[in-house]
Amino acid sequence: MEERLIKKLMTSIGCDFCGQHYEMSGIDIIGHREDLWFLNVSCPACHTRCLMAAVVKESRMSGEVVGPAEEASGRFDKNAIDVDDVLSMHVFLKDFDGDFSRLLAQK
Repeated sequence: MEERLIKKLMTSIGCDFCGQHYEMSGIDIIGHREDLWFLNVSCPACHTRCLMAAVVKESRMSGEVVGPAEEASGRFDKNAIDVDDVLSMHVFLKDFDGDFSRLLAQK
């Protein structure tokens, strides 16, 4: 998936502090491993910086990327994330030491 497309998807998300939508110029992609993307985002309004992890998958039907707008409109597969996915992420985060460089270098 193209980094430009990931940045475009992230512009539909608002800052947790002030609600302002992120701009592409304020989104830096740190790296990714499969569908898990790590980003450093900066709010254009309040200048809050955040480290963000996002799971972005391509739609199985047409190759389109499914983002927050499609999810809200009901086009998103409601069963895409299940209990096993949440449990797997919990186990991963429990043992994760915060070394993103090492994680992203593994293949």
